[in-house]
Amino acid sequence: MRDAYQEQMAALNALLGEMCDIVGDEMEQATQALLEADLELAEQVISDHDQLTERSARAEEMAFELLALQAPVAGDLRSVVGGFQLVAEVDRMGALALHVAKVARRRHPFQVLPEEVAGYFVEMGRLAVELAQSAHNVLESQSYQDALALMDDDDAMDDLHRHLFTVMMDREWQHGVAAAVDVTLLGRYYERFADHAVSIARRVVFQATGKTPEQLDEVS
Repeated sequence: MRDAYQEQMAALNALLGEMCDIVGDEMEQATQALLEADLELAEQVISDHDQLTERSARAEEMAFELLALQAPVAGDLRSVVGGFQLVAEVDRMGALALHVAKVARRRHPFQVLPEEVAGYFVEMGRLAVELAQSAHNVLESQSYQDALALMDDDDAMDDLHRHLFTVMMDREWQHGVAAAVDVTLLGRYYERFADHAVSIARRVVFQATGKTPEQLDEVS
């Protein structure tokens, strides 16, 4: 019974890791579509999103099966319940990548991003992909140390998001309100994408230790 539980839990975590790869690819392609005003690529991100939806449904089924058939208790129950929450976190990351692609599609054939901020989104896109990969690695390793490291990596995204507002509030900003609204929304999408990766890390910390990251800091 214990071996069966471990195998099913490993399979669920592997599927969640695969979903992280998908959302990372989605955000990478959505960022490219945004920067290059590439309508075809934006449409591809939107149409391919079904593959994440299908895997999300399968992951929830696997978590329900674990709950119903294995009757987990204590730490095992914490991991299974956490599995449902992890599915939701990855789903939200995919939804945010989808939002980016839809902005690129809506503004086509025009460039969404003024030149002054394009470089910020190149870097935010790169960081988003790295965080998705780190989330995959954390789900695979179930290491709370790896999870804590991922949480630290989010600081760079937060810094870029703050700097965007500095650029838009500058007197030299000449692109009007509509462009400022687009940049504000897009910056928020990337920041939230990173926040959900951090939430995955926090849940892995709790599943592995039974403590929140803050409680671990108090112990250390």
